[in-house]
Amino acid sequence: MTRAVVLERPRELRIVRTEPQEPGYGEAVVRVAWSGICGSDREVFAGTRAEGYVRYPVTPGHEWSGTVVELGPGTDQSLLGKPVVGEGFRNCGRCGSCRRGETNLCEAAYDETGFTRPGAWADELRLPARLLHELPAEADLRAAALLEPAACMASAALKANVVPGERVAVVGGGTLGMLAVQLLAASSPGELVVVDPRTDRAELARRFGAVMASPAEEFTPFDVVVEAAGAPGTGSLAVRLTRRGGRTVLTGLAGTETDPLAPADLVASAVTVHTVFGASSGAWTHAVRAFAAGTLDPAPLIIHEFALEKAEEALATLGGKVLLHP
Repeated sequence: MTRAVVLERPRELRIVRTEPQEPGYGEAVVRVAWSGICGSDREVFAGTRAEGYVRYPVTPGHEWSGTVVELGPGTDQSLLGKPVVGEGFRNCGRCGSCRRGETNLCEAAYDETGFTRPGAWADELRLPARLLHELPAEADLRAAALLEPAACMASAALKANVVPGERVAVVGGGTLGMLAVQLLAASSPGELVVVDPRTDRAELARRFGAVMASPAEEFTPFDVVVEAAGAPGTGSLAVRLTRRGGRTVLTGLAGTETDPLAPADLVASAVTVHTVFGASSGAWTHAVRAFAAGTLDPAPLIIHEFALEKAEEALATLGGKVLLHP
């Protein structure tokens, strides 16, 4: 028997035991090593996730790592026994967006592991094998569980398109911000600043090649600013920190916006604004390669670990990245 966390409806969480899963055509079964908890999972638990972006009952878990233990027909059999991570969006692979490589913008109905399909808060996860990304044999699967948020920040880094010597800022010093810092540092910016009112992340920022600064400080505008906080006002702050003609990348979603962006300000500043919704297959590949090369190290961001049976306690734990393990 295998175990899974099931949310029957908001705030009704239980552990269920089921028969081991059998892969269908084109599918793989992964033995989950680690799974992550993020703000979206807390929204699913609280019942505040936007309509259409969750379907109860559901097993959460869109951030995960594991090992392939079974493969269905029509799959690459060399994946058996390999350490992997996997994309969450169940893209159709046929629409215009998918054919352009924008698999995160698939035109089919929204369908994502951990939200509309059973996720990785379980002993095993079944998913299309085409969504898997193989890791090096010696990969740290605990750290690899953060490759899903890293892929989202890889999307931001690719859109930022930093060239050596440019001055770069990241708004937000949380998990996403620190993942973005590592990926942006690989482009050799002339200056890399994390803008966040918290002071307890300064040492971590230095470790990843950046310096911390308070949003209350006066700044010379930056060539590139990546917003990775998702808090009220951080989008507007990111644009204000960007020089005229510079580039801003917005990745966060504030539940309630107190300082909305004004189109007139954008026109006057001539700032190019990019946005990120999840991660395409290409962004996933970028993140996995950076991880395999040692350029990206998510491990220092992990603060808490809980057994699968402690999922509800884990959901209530704040202050750093939280992982579950079977």
